[in-house]
Amino acid sequence: MHPVVSTEAPPTRPYPDSYAVTAEFYDILQADQDESRVRHLYGGEVAKARLGVLDIGAGSGRVTLMSLAESRVDVHAVEPARAMRTSLLTRLAVLPAPQRERVTVHPYTLDRAGLYAVADVAVCHNTVACLPPAARDVLWPAVRAALVPGGSLFLQLPPAVLPARDVVRLLPEKRVGGHVYGGRMTMSTAGYRIRNRVEYWVRGAEGVLREHTETFWMWPASRARLIADLERHGFVLLPGYDDPRVLAVTRPNHT
Repeated sequence: MHPVVSTEAPPTRPYPDSYAVTAEFYDILQADQDESRVRHLYGGEVAKARLGVLDIGAGSGRVTLMSLAESRVDVHAVEPARAMRTSLLTRLAVLPAPQRERVTVHPYTLDRAGLYAVADVAVCHNTVACLPPAARDVLWPAVRAALVPGGSLFLQLPPAVLPARDVVRLLPEKRVGGHVYGGRMTMSTAGYRIRNRVEYWVRGAEGVLREHTETFWMWPASRARLIADLERHGFVLLPGYDDPRVLAVTRPNHT
């Protein structure tokens, strides 16, 4: 029997041991696709930043690295999960000093980071789905505080509804030397939440060498619900932005 490690991750990102399993596999299995996605979704907006970029839930750094490449401003990367932050800092360590010195990594949730008026562009990618409603209500005023008046938030939308049936997604396998890494995600309804169970494996010539699992919880929310929540905290829709995958709001100049 091969060892199977099962980790029931805490239901929100703030806990330091979240992603303890996933951190090993994320970059090799998902980062290339995510790098292309974040550049497409946010690159043009990040390039317009004149004060700073705020990366909320930075993970291993795809939005942070894109922001360094597309802008010339300071970047604030907020990542409370120790495992993902380790990957992020390892990646930043090999950058040329002028780029590295533009990044500050905050090992807290945004409400604990105490950032005030540091950015005119904020990106929240692949994060809000993992926050329950109460945590989102804490996040929005912290984003507002971190943005200057006229600053904008670009938010990847969570699932709008619970899945009617299990949704299975295979991650493309990748070879590293003599080993092949692979994974599978299964999303299923569990009460009012979505259970996202991720299975990882490593194969060698003799077969499966290791298997691991990690479970994440997600909270669906419709676009209309998020707009209403953000409006309560002083945000309005950003005119002229119509990408259906991203909710774009701004903090008006008069607030």
